[in-house]
Amino acid sequence: MKGFTVLLLCFVSAKLCAQQDKQSDTSVNHPVPLITATKADLLNNVDVIVNTQVALNNYFKDGKYSSSQFAVNQFRLEIKGKIFKDKVYFRFRDRYTKDPETQSVDHISSSTDLAFVGYNLSDRTSITVGKMCAAWGGYEFDMNPIDIYEYNDIVENADNFLTGVQFTWMASPDHTLSAQILNSRTKTYTELYENVPEMEEAKFPAAYVASWNGSFLEGKFQTLWSFSVFQEANKNDKPVNMYYTAIGNQFRSKNWLLQYDFKWSSEELDRTGVVSSLIPENVLGHAAQHVDYKEHWLRIVYSANQQWKLSAIGMVSNARWKDITDQTASSKTLRTSWGVIPSVEFYPIENYNLKFFATYVGRYLKYNSYSKTTLGQTNNNPSRFMIGIISPLLIL
Repeated sequence: MKGFTVLLLCFVSAKLCAQQDKQSDTSVNHPVPLITATKADLLNNVDVIVNTQVALNNYFKDGKYSSSQFAVNQFRLEIKGKIFKDKVYFRFRDRYTKDPETQSVDHISSSTDLAFVGYNLSDRTSITVGKMCAAWGGYEFDMNPIDIYEYNDIVENADNFLTGVQFTWMASPDHTLSAQILNSRTKTYTELYENVPEMEEAKFPAAYVASWNGSFLEGKFQTLWSFSVFQEANKNDKPVNMYYTAIGNQFRSKNWLLQYDFKWSSEELDRTGVVSSLIPENVLGHAAQHVDYKEHWLRIVYSANQQWKLSAIGMVSNARWKDITDQTASSKTLRTSWGVIPSVEFYPIENYNLKFFATYVGRYLKYNSYSKTTLGQTNNNPSRFMIGIISPLLIL
C-alpha cells in the first residue's frame, strides 16, 4: 500500500507541523497556510480513487461444493488528474491483489496497470506516453475491472497493460480514432515462449493498435472496434505475428443495456497461451504455433429502478490448434469454454456508485477427442457463487 501510505504520511506530517508551530511560536499573527489557494485549485483537478471488490467466494467443482472464503478480489489504488491549464494529464493505477514483480521488458511492476502522462495538443488531439491500456476495443475489456466477475479467455490471459505511445484524434463529437505503438509484451521472448525451433526474438517486439469509438442515434448505439498487429519473433527472416480484432457494440435504452463483443485472435506463436497450457511437455516442450481464438461475449442489463439491476452474461471461447497431425481428431478446436454469469445488484445510496451484489459464475470446459486421448484433458465445470460489495471509493 505504498501510495496510500505516502498519502497518509503527508497528512500526518502536515498536522504535526501545524501543531508544533502553534505551540512553539505565538508571535506570528498571520501564519502562512500550508496549502495555498493555488495548490487547492490544483487538488480540485486530482482524484484519488480506491477501486474495490470484496466478497464471500463459494467454490464448486463439477456441481459439488468444495470451499468458501472471504477475499479482496480487487483492490486498485488510482490517482489521476489534470495540471497546467488542463493541457497535461496523468493517471496512475496499481493493483494490490497482484504480486509486484518487476517486469524484464518495461522495468515496471506487473501490479502497475497504468502509469502515463499525456498532453493535449489541441481540443481534438492528444498524445500519451507511458504504461497504458492497449486500446483493444470491446466492452468486456472497457469495463472497470472491479465490475467484472469473470473474464472470457482472451482478456483473462492477455498482457492488457503495455508501455508505449498513443495518439488520439476526436474526428467529431461522436467519433474518436486512436493509434498506439507499444511493447508487444512485458516479459522477454524466452520467458513467454521458451526455445521455439527456427525462431528468434524480434529486435523490436512491438504492437500496433488502431481503434475507433463511435456513437450513433444520440448515444443510444455505440461502438468500440479495434485491430492490432503484434510482432513477436522472426522465422526464416520473416516476421512472426499475432493479429487481433475486437468488435464491441452497445445499445442503451431507458431500462435496458445490451452489449455484444466479437473477438478473434490469430497467433503464429501462441501469445494467449491457453493452447500451450493444454499440451504436456512430452508432446511439445515450448509454445504452440499456428493457433487462433474466437470469442463471443453478450451482456444484458435490466434496470428495474435506480436501486436494483438484474444482469446476465453469456460467453463462449474456442481455442484452436492448426498443427494437430492426428487424422482421427474430431476437430482442431482443442477446447471450448462456455460461461454464464447471472447477477443481482443493489445500489443503496442514490447517485453513488456503491453496490451490493450476488452472482453465480459458471464455466463449462469441453475438450475434443484429441485433447482427451492424447493430452489427457477431461471435461469439467468450475464455478463459484459470490456475495459482496463493489465501489470505486473517491477519497480526494
